[in-house]
Parts: sequence; structure tokens; C-alpha cells
Amino acid sequence: TERVGDTRVRKVDVRVIAATNVNLRDAVKEGTFREDLFYRLNVFPIEAPALRERREDIPALVDHFIRRFNVEEGKAVVGASAETLAFLTAYDWPGNVRQLENAVYRAIVLADGLSARVVYY
Repeated sequence: TERVGDTRVRKVDVRVIAATNVNLRDAVKEGTFREDLFYRLNVFPIEAPALRERREDIPALVDHFIRRFNVEEGKAVVGASAETLAFLTAYDWPGNVRQLENAVYRAIVLADGLSARVVYY
């Protein structure tokens, strides 16, 4: 590859990680996705089920996000209540892990004081 304005060709080694909620194999059959691009991307497919299909991961994810956002926001939230975890586990999370992450972040930001317990109503 050549950098803009450079005259030297440089060797690069890159990996592309792509995610989609569309079945690309079907899209190729329907003619809505390029077959050559599909085969370039499909070297090592990783299929992750939606969060609603792996609800048992939610408590660990909530704990991870609480610890992460405590550091980022200077808070000391000690965890989620049992009621909150039950609520979060029952929800379908159409936005998947990113939606759960945003919900926990909002709760941490809105937590009163330095030490609180995350509770959803």
C-alpha cells in the first residue's frame, strides 16, 4: 500500500473483523451481497447468539460493566440488586450487549454519591 503523498510502497498485515445481523450466505443467494466479498470475510466465521439466547451471561456482563464504569466515572457502585438482575435477565435486549452496556452506564452515571447499588424500577 502507498500512503497519501508517499512514493514508497509499504507492506501491511491486517485482519478484518466484521459483524452483521444479516445472514450473508442468504444475501449472496438473493444477490444483495457480493459473493467475492463474502468469501473474503468468511475465512473464519464466529457466530455469537443474541444476548436473549444466552441470558446466563447477563449477571457477569453487568458485573463487568459496573466495575469498568466505576473506574471511568469515579464511582463505587457495589453491584446490582437481585431484583435488578432478575429484571435485566428477563428483558430481551434487542440491542444486544451494547444496549445492556448503555443501560448499566446510565445507571452508574445517575447513581447518587460514591457508593450505591444499581436498582432498576
